[in-house]
Amino acid sequence: MTKSIVCLQPLTSQQQERIKAAAPGYTFTQGDAKNPDLQLLAEAEIVIGWAKGISDTLLRPESSLRWVQSWSAGIEKLPLDRLKQQGILLTSGSGVHAEPISAVIFGFILLFTRNLHTAVRNQQNRIWKSDGSESELFGKTAVIAGTGAIGSETARIAKAFRMKTIGVSRSGKPVADFDQIYTTDRLSEAVSQGDFIINTLPITDETKHLFNATSFSAFKEGSYYINIGRGATTDTEALIDALNRGQLRGAGLDVFETEPLPQDHPLWSMEQVIITPHSAGITDQYADRIVNIFTENVKSYLSSGTPSLNLVDYDRQY
Repeated sequence: MTKSIVCLQPLTSQQQERIKAAAPGYTFTQGDAKNPDLQLLAEAEIVIGWAKGISDTLLRPESSLRWVQSWSAGIEKLPLDRLKQQGILLTSGSGVHAEPISAVIFGFILLFTRNLHTAVRNQQNRIWKSDGSESELFGKTAVIAGTGAIGSETARIAKAFRMKTIGVSRSGKPVADFDQIYTTDRLSEAVSQGDFIINTLPITDETKHLFNATSFSAFKEGSYYINIGRGATTDTEALIDALNRGQLRGAGLDVFETEPLPQDHPLWSMEQVIITPHSAGITDQYADRIVNIFTENVKSYLSSGTPSLNLVDYDRQY
């Protein structure tokens, strides 16, 4: 049987050639996630990306599939139980988003710190006004939930602003550019110190509604909450209550429990909230970075049978 790689996301000819060069002996086919060729996928050993309606073809008992390279960092929409049962290797796109998402995080932070969000609204109404509450980042504390690629890049940038950095992670292990790291069970203790609390977490059974009424009540009064991880990690009603009570001075939100955010949702009308449409990770360099991950993984897959980067632990769900 021919060794086959099928990519379901669009790649340039140059990106395709890079994959072919990294995987000698394999055929490479550019597929289409919107109109997947099931006959082609039925013979694939490696698939890049995923699509609706392909699970039964790829995960049948006699399937040739051995490895899936996710197109995204988040893998919660994939049939994880079936992939695990079939013994399929799964690698994520973790690390692809570090640069664009950290830029959005600091976009939110700087808008709030310098009141630029209200300045834009005032400009639309030709109002010359400042309430004098502008501040700066020097000496402020950023608490970053999630110390992976995005959290680490955010901490590195925070240090350039001479901020204190506190991380929250499952393991609590030290990571560069963090002054201190707490384990997740000490989340309330960590967030109580933050001027900006930044959520970069994936959605797992453990992180669902991790930010809830209890954790928001531990926030420093007048702090800001930023969520660019996954919407379901946050109890939206508890967030709105914390904003209305003034526990939070503002929130920068790129992800939501329901997407698109309904037009009648109360978050839209809250002037202390900045909303982006789950676009923080979008970048014109996205495909190049996925190809970088994939070609590096192909080397180790061909030599040892296992990809070396971003291998998903099905039990941890990331």
